[in-house]
This record gives sequence, C-alpha cells and structure tokens, in this order.
Amino acid sequence: MITIFIPTPLRRFTSDKSSVIVAARSVTEAIRQLISAHPSLSPYIYDESELIRKHVRIYLGEEDIREKQGTDTLLKDGDELSIIPAIAGGSELLN
Repeated sequence: MITIFIPTPLRRFTSDKSSVIVAARSVTEAIRQLISAHPSLSPYIYDESELIRKHVRIYLGEEDIREKQGTDTLLKDGDELSIIPAIAGGSELLN
C-alpha cells in the first residue's frame, strides 16, 4: 500500500484526512486512485490536459518525482508520496 500525504490546504477535499492509502504501482496510478476517491481534488492537482499542474510538486519520500521518472515513477509497498502545492503567488482555486 502507498500512503499519500495531503497538504493542509487540500484536506477539505479529503474529509480532513491528512493521508490517503492506495494500492498502486506507479505515481500515475496512485494519483488517479486519489482523484477517484476524492474527485473534488482534481482541479487542484491536474490541469486542463490532465497533467500534474506545474505548481504542484509530488515527492516520493524526500525526492521530487521530476528528478526520477515523473509520474511514471514506479512505487513499492510502503512508499510515501507527498503532494506539495506552491503557496507563493497564491491560487484563486484555493479561495
């Protein structure tokens, strides 16, 4: 199982859960399962092309997945993903 940590500004879309557990083999699968369980998160994670928004960072442990294979990064049981949205400059979506 993979643990996805939800940042405080997005917890209102996960019933205030600080983490969500999914069964996934890649970052893509994990994020899709997260969105499937909590569809209101989608516009905060995905852009109009269903790509991860440029201001959203996803970390596998302490490594940005962009330094690995991006959303194709493979996961193993026990891995932890963290979603980190950029705060500077703000977003009207979160208001």
